[in-house]
Amino acid sequence: MGGWLSAYALLQDEFIQRTLEGCRIPATLRRRFAELHPIQDAWNDLRVNPIYDDLMALPDDPELARREPNDLSEIRALRPAGVRDLKWRPAADELMDRLWGAWTARCVGCALGKPVEVGWMPRPTIKKYLQNRGEWPLRDYFSGRDVGDGLRIESDLSQRENTAFMQGDDDITYSLVGLNVLEKHGPDFSWADVAESWMRHIPFWFICGAEAMAFLNLLNHSCRQERGSATPAFTRRYRNPYREYIGAQIRSDGWAWACAGKPELAAEFAYRDACWTHERNGIYGEMFMAAIQAAAFVEHDPARLVDIGLSEIPRECRLAQSVRQCLAWIKQCPDFEACMDKVDEVWAGNQTTIPNALACVLSLFYGEMDTVVSPAIVVMCGLDPDSNGATVGSIVGAASGRKRMKPDLADRLHDTIRNDMMAWPEVTMKELAARTAVVWHKVDEYARDRSGR
Repeated sequence: MGGWLSAYALLQDEFIQRTLEGCRIPATLRRRFAELHPIQDAWNDLRVNPIYDDLMALPDDPELARREPNDLSEIRALRPAGVRDLKWRPAADELMDRLWGAWTARCVGCALGKPVEVGWMPRPTIKKYLQNRGEWPLRDYFSGRDVGDGLRIESDLSQRENTAFMQGDDDITYSLVGLNVLEKHGPDFSWADVAESWMRHIPFWFICGAEAMAFLNLLNHSCRQERGSATPAFTRRYRNPYREYIGAQIRSDGWAWACAGKPELAAEFAYRDACWTHERNGIYGEMFMAAIQAAAFVEHDPARLVDIGLSEIPRECRLAQSVRQCLAWIKQCPDFEACMDKVDEVWAGNQTTIPNALACVLSLFYGEMDTVVSPAIVVMCGLDPDSNGATVGSIVGAASGRKRMKPDLADRLHDTIRNDMMAWPEVTMKELAARTAVVWHKVDEYARDRSGR
């Protein structure tokens, strides 16, 4: 049953997830879980599985379930009005520049956050680390120098002293997967095409959370059942307590760039990618960010971008409600720290999509869409700093384009990604932008054909 974590740990996290879904869990079921021993019963499926099955059999909160469907047509039925296509018709050089900027800034944001990713370093610790080195607020890659405070960071190749390229990272791998799928299967790709690409190109030990559980579910089902009979409803939910975590949200940009200027189609592509690993707000997070990223090639005002993102997800889902609350906090709070204090008050210790999405949103406002400041702010917010840095970088890079980016951080990556995947050992960001431009034209033609124009 387990992937990275034991059966006991998965069940423990499922109690949290079911509570977030509004499920009323009887005290008798909680007592049965309390009777398990976290070590002796860690892999005891005979004791753990019956409790897990009974937990999953409990009815959902019907009102919340109505507001948060998993089917694309139902999601669209509950979304507010919005601009579905921004009618962007760029010249070839502008398209190339914007895509190159998006790829580059995503890598910059990812590299900014990567040294403090491991263990989800708390926000106060990140601030202390930077202050002790006289580098608060963050405006450069983290330095790994020892100042005697006992604090250590990770990812040597993304530390200032060693930065020479973008090192391998899942936030970049998923962007490469998106491009690969679109190149191979075209705009009509399915969730199964995405899954196949994962299995061909991503070793299992490179993934975790919802992705690992969905991967296992698909693999086990394919081995035991008729090949191709697995459904997203099964792979995203069975023994997967991380189905509303941030994993899908970090995979949005590859689809969004191919749909630059078309937020509705970007959200649809993101849905196809997310629907087999995530549910509800886990899906909406990727749709929300994909719509924003696609719109950022045209719209540069953060309020307008967030409004476009919200127009592609259910109006009353928890993510949409939380984003609207965050927008109110932004108007009240003088700086990002005060705003993030409010986020932490509500979402303390939570690793789901929503608080990470809020950190991304507020960084666009307080960083004023700057290609260094906005990604740096979201990294200083903590939570999942490299993933959020990459997402925000993708947005501001698309809005800026490569020519207008500040060179101080971008140039030190030497336009190079050295990935850990055999399929993409080393590649330049400019090459990836050129390949994405080819895909964009195919998607543009696809969108015109679907609309009958």
